[in-house]
Amino acid sequence: MNYIPAWLSRTLLQTRRAKAVALALLVSASASAQAVNVLTYHNDVSRTGWNSGETSLTSSVIGSPSFGLLHQVALDAKVDAQPLVVAGLTIGGAVHNVVYVATEGNTIYAIDASSGAILLHTNLGTPAPWPAACSTTATVGITSTPVINRVSHTLYVMAYVFVGGTAEYYLHALSLTTLADTQTPVMLSAAHTLADGTTLYNFNAGVTRQRAALLNANGNIYAGFTGFCEKKIKGSRGWLLGWNASTLAPLANYLSNQVLPNNAPNDFLLTSIWMSGYGPSAAPNGNVFFVTGNSDPSGTTYDKTKAINLSESVVEWSPSQGKVVSYFSPTDSGSDVATLDREDLDFGSGGVMLLPTQPGTVARLAVAAGKVGIMYLMKQGNLGGENSGHVLGEYQVGGCWCGPSYFTGSDGVGRVVSSGGANIIVWKVQTSPTTTLQVDTGFTSPSIATGQNLGFFTSISSNGTTAGSAIIWAVSRPVAGSTDVRLFAFDASSGVQLFSATAGTWPQAADANIVPTIANGNVLVASYKMLFIFGVASPGQMLIPKFKLARPAPPPGTTAFE
Repeated sequence: MNYIPAWLSRTLLQTRRAKAVALALLVSASASAQAVNVLTYHNDVSRTGWNSGETSLTSSVIGSPSFGLLHQVALDAKVDAQPLVVAGLTIGGAVHNVVYVATEGNTIYAIDASSGAILLHTNLGTPAPWPAACSTTATVGITSTPVINRVSHTLYVMAYVFVGGTAEYYLHALSLTTLADTQTPVMLSAAHTLADGTTLYNFNAGVTRQRAALLNANGNIYAGFTGFCEKKIKGSRGWLLGWNASTLAPLANYLSNQVLPNNAPNDFLLTSIWMSGYGPSAAPNGNVFFVTGNSDPSGTTYDKTKAINLSESVVEWSPSQGKVVSYFSPTDSGSDVATLDREDLDFGSGGVMLLPTQPGTVARLAVAAGKVGIMYLMKQGNLGGENSGHVLGEYQVGGCWCGPSYFTGSDGVGRVVSSGGANIIVWKVQTSPTTTLQVDTGFTSPSIATGQNLGFFTSISSNGTTAGSAIIWAVSRPVAGSTDVRLFAFDASSGVQLFSATAGTWPQAADANIVPTIANGNVLVASYKMLFIFGVASPGQMLIPKFKLARPAPPPGTTAFE
């Protein structure tokens, strides 16, 4: 037996312990570097869709054989909401990176991002049927993307519930660790005096849909509302409602279409907030931004006093003042408000994104595009009023049932990513000598086909502004003759396709407004009754070679609707 002196034994033990501690610290530091939370739609209240803390998903990794589908998790219904992520959360005595998914079955799932295991799930009630006028057998549960407050460990979600033959909306505040209600759920109600000053219009859940993602800002939760299947239901109105995040008490200040029914020749009063699921955005001063859709097809209900009906407009609303403080309504030939209303060419089919503070004389910018395919560059606080000549620029991006994204390149220049039509276009933000957008000529616009409405949604991942680290992720809508949706990854500097794979199915007539979520080395895509988790396989782990589940047939009696 070899003899080891006591002092040497102690030294070796101390060395081993030091190495173990160093390794633990290294692992901990690595985990901390990747501890990214995605707590709201498109990553932040500006809706940039940018995760600038992704250190592991580089171009070389994504293009390697080790990257692919790791897990597919079965869900109870289709998913219109974007998956959210909370990193390093303790559930059941163990620490997990947790994915939260909300379905149209009114079910919330908490899923381990590493294993695909369902940690928790809860159902918030029977989903409501679509109104009979819409000619579809589908049901509606949770459509909008929830929002998370990491400090209070609360997930806020809007459920559409069928109770006693009546459809109602309930706002829930759920514990992240148990999915139990932390407050008594609030059934939505509101009333607004119409243009005559005496007629009171009550919020009607039976003809109102809550599609736009929830917003957590100013210590409040905000939600935008639209109608069902557009012209088939009369009397529906656009609303922006809010609640105190701590108590769920309804806010006194909210916004509603005030047009009288007899002031609209076709009794079609939407001016709604739907934005293909894109959420209202919030500026640092607390003002809330959104884009409205069409109103009465007569094209006569838009009111120039701005006190009644702001259809087809980008709106900046001050919650503290309880009023609109800035707006933009297009006046281009063929795309003025009256034309957009008459021809169902909603400006509000896309969302408005607020750019991070820019250098130069115009620091606070916003962009938005809709069905016509014109993306407008605007000033926050002075959006342009009823005059297209007062915006900073107009850019053709293709028909947009979609929303923009943003990232900063390695050259320090901000970039807007549009996804209208069938193409991704990257635009450099030029701030001198004038403020404008210029096509990034180094980026070759890839084409993504769709058999549904035009456009799709993107998200961006990068390791800060490290050269070559920015990746544009996109999920396509199904092409004609197929129900598949596909996940794409493109190098953000060149447009070179790095990856493409089936990411589920969408056997529905309604658009697949799917937003990919990228966090902590995973790419998450929620589609029809399924969550797909992509990432890098660990040693010995096998990738799932292809989507193996049977493609379900479209539900009978479905018709196309937006």
